[in-house]
Amino acid sequence: MPLSRKPLPFAVSLAVAAIWNNAAAQSDPQRVLPDTPLMTVVVVGSPDVADADLDSVVLDPAALQPMRAATSDTASLLRDIPGVSLQGAGGVSSLPVIHGLADDRLRIKVDGMDLISACGNHMNPPLSYIDPTRVSNIEVFAGIAPVSSGGDSIGGTILVESPAPEFAAAGQGTLLQGEAGTFYRSNGNAVGATVSATAAGENLSVTYSGSTAQSGNYTAGGDFKPAGLAYVQTAQSLYNSTTWLPGDEVGSSQYKSINQSLGVALRHDNHLLDLKLGYQHIPYQGYPNQRMDMTDNTSTQVNLRYKGRYDWGRLEARVYREHTEHEMNFLEDKAFWYSGNAPGMPMNTEGRNTGATVKGDIDLSARDLLRVGAEYQRYRLDDWWPASGTGGMSPNTFWNINNGQRDRDAVFSEWEAQWSPTWLSLLGVRHETVNMDAGPVQGYNTGGTYAGDAAAFNASDRSRTDRNWDLTALARYTPAQTQAIEFGYARKTRSPNLYERYTWSTGGMAMNMINLAGDGNGYVGNLDLKPEIAHTLSATFNWHDAGQQDWALKVTPYYSYVDNYINARRCGAGDTHAAGGTFCNAANLAATDQFVFLTFDNQDAQLYGVDVSGHFPLARNTGFGNFTANGALSYVRGKTVDGTDDNLYNIMPLNAKLSVTQRLRGWRNTAEVHLVDAKSDVSAIRNEIATPGYALLNLRSSYQWKKARLDVGIDNVFDRLYYTPLGGAYVGQGVTMPPNQTYSGVPSWGTAVPGMGRSIYAGVSFQL
Repeated sequence: MPLSRKPLPFAVSLAVAAIWNNAAAQSDPQRVLPDTPLMTVVVVGSPDVADADLDSVVLDPAALQPMRAATSDTASLLRDIPGVSLQGAGGVSSLPVIHGLADDRLRIKVDGMDLISACGNHMNPPLSYIDPTRVSNIEVFAGIAPVSSGGDSIGGTILVESPAPEFAAAGQGTLLQGEAGTFYRSNGNAVGATVSATAAGENLSVTYSGSTAQSGNYTAGGDFKPAGLAYVQTAQSLYNSTTWLPGDEVGSSQYKSINQSLGVALRHDNHLLDLKLGYQHIPYQGYPNQRMDMTDNTSTQVNLRYKGRYDWGRLEARVYREHTEHEMNFLEDKAFWYSGNAPGMPMNTEGRNTGATVKGDIDLSARDLLRVGAEYQRYRLDDWWPASGTGGMSPNTFWNINNGQRDRDAVFSEWEAQWSPTWLSLLGVRHETVNMDAGPVQGYNTGGTYAGDAAAFNASDRSRTDRNWDLTALARYTPAQTQAIEFGYARKTRSPNLYERYTWSTGGMAMNMINLAGDGNGYVGNLDLKPEIAHTLSATFNWHDAGQQDWALKVTPYYSYVDNYINARRCGAGDTHAAGGTFCNAANLAATDQFVFLTFDNQDAQLYGVDVSGHFPLARNTGFGNFTANGALSYVRGKTVDGTDDNLYNIMPLNAKLSVTQRLRGWRNTAEVHLVDAKSDVSAIRNEIATPGYALLNLRSSYQWKKARLDVGIDNVFDRLYYTPLGGAYVGQGVTMPPNQTYSGVPSWGTAVPGMGRSIYAGVSFQL
């Protein structure tokens, strides 16, 4: 079914000059498509988004293609799905949020791999490891996911797939094909290119793909800060910045990303063996809501999959290995030299991720389908900060996490039954064991908080084992061809990540380097954290025409109660083992208008909300084509329920998208209004920054030939200054380390990261 949006009261058609089409037609090659779950219906053609069953949506290639020229951030491909928003980060690394839950609370798989962010600021989340041009389809379970697709998460599930291998048709000979494309975006002078090539016979297929994208700092729709040097260190004027930042330029928002992959696939009868090798290099990526920047990120991936069809059903097995080497320091908009002739603060991370899965779909009868499977993941993390200069960041290497271990093994079983044409049910159970540990640590030296905190951590029992149970019960009732009701319950569990459990220093500088939220605050881990357990109820009421093409209205209310939600509390004197002064003090506990220091802690919480979406035709078969009105509205609320009665952090306020789309032969033109309410329900414990409401107008147009495609558009047409509610605190310039000298230009609390101003973009792609 199409993505549902409410109508605009007017229709806008973009006039673009016609381009001569001289591409010749070519018959489509035979393609091996990925299997989709029985409870998913993919509609290819005019609809933008295909609705699956309860809380699930599939974005197919036709839905993804119009967005690729406008973004280099794969997570932003999800922006039009009701209930999904984006938490700001780097230019290619934003984090999806589903119904108020984000990051590790979501199960995110890329080509079947469970990727893990190897960074104390989560600068390299899973979706950053695949370029938008390489995404073939995305399936999103927004809230209640089957146990076969869930695990180690309490929110939704996002499954991202690159194109399936293609083979020559019988008697065709050798299949040779490819694609090339490029784009330009005016804001930040972003440029990029992509290329892919396939050579295949009937049983062997080889595909190479490569892409690159880069951008300078983007500008907001107006001045949100004074213009001036990026930073000024009055105590050491020799080290003042030479970079001038205008008042509307968002510091530390530049990036460059390079992705390459090689795929080799073998096919025989009903069996497929598919090997994918991936390489990514991000030489730099700035972060306007973090005190550090990414100065290098290199990842290699090996992913081997088997799929087979048998008389009894289907079997799929996978083994993968991913290795990340990640470096952080300061780019040119943040102060680099510090006391003791310290050249920045180098921070290195290495993650080693090995996994295996096997699952089978067993056809028990015409009515019953049984899914069973097992998963294993072995993860190792080292996070160390080499000594810098001769002052407080010397003479030793600071070990933030030493030989961090997080191993998971899981088994699941799921029964799907089609009781009648009107009733479908799905019941599933999953058990997961999570084993975690970490080695001894040390600080830069024995001064400040380092010696006491390290000694206490090293003397503790750091081994932890969590045994987690997930349950899912879903049902669909279809009383007529024009309506359906889907409802269900899920119990889902997530164990803490390594940074939440094993970061140990209460030194101000060290805590400021641990931040998974982009709020400018500092954090320290907690060995006593318990797993989060979410109990979720959801229902979807769906009305539509009999053919599920012309019109639809969909309403999805939901409620989640989370036991032991991993939140935060202010750290006080009892949270440190320092012999001297510390930032964990009475002033930190009382602060209301500054950045603070916090300890990860368990608190019960609840989240509830509703998604409403719809679409219907405005006009059909006119001289100007077909016009369709679309609308989507989302509301979510999140609060603690343990007596603090605080708002949860990074909860998206009421928001809506309204659009009109015109289709005329090869043209597709859209005018869209994005409406966001003011964010006033903020987290007091974090001193979260409130943001005003705003309205944006976006225009986009595309023309499709048989062998080529053109995409153009304007985002934020009126160049409005606005602040993204989930963008975090602006610390993109200045002296971002805690001041221990007389500095000016230290990022101050109270400025949110602004959204991007007007951006005009164009992209073109050719099939070769």
